[in-house]
Amino acid sequence: MTKKMNVESFNLDHTKVSAPYIRLAGTTEGSSGDKIYKYDIRFCQPNKEHMEMPGLHSLEHMMAEFSRNHHGQIVDISPMGCQTGFYLAIINDDSYENVLELVEKTLNDVLVATEVPACNEVQCGWAASHSLEGAKEIARNMLAKKDEWTQVFQTEA
Repeated sequence: MTKKMNVESFNLDHTKVSAPYIRLAGTTEGSSGDKIYKYDIRFCQPNKEHMEMPGLHSLEHMMAEFSRNHHGQIVDISPMGCQTGFYLAIINDDSYENVLELVEKTLNDVLVATEVPACNEVQCGWAASHSLEGAKEIARNMLAKKDEWTQVFQTEA
């Protein structure tokens, strides 16, 4: 039996999920009643594939910037260290459909982008590590499997 961990994703059996998917990973309620909804946006199958850093880094910049054009309650969007996905935190919006729409619109923005926002030494801590084309490829691959986003776990054959 695996010990229960404090971090929700450490309790997720990564061998049973089927990426790509978008799932609610947790909800936190603040002392004033505000709720933060944390989503696991998984682009790559854990332990089988990952996003290369320059493309992931550029996608991070674009998702952080572009997503806020579509939703006013985003707290954070950040990449997972394992390079298989992102976490998205939204305040006071429990609509899964809104999240699916937000991700789709944001990835479509990536596809038409002509530059990576804040891709310079003044605004970025590692400006040399970016790939606009790499980010677009990741976005295209995720959008191509949009019909799979709601299915988190592998189906038994």
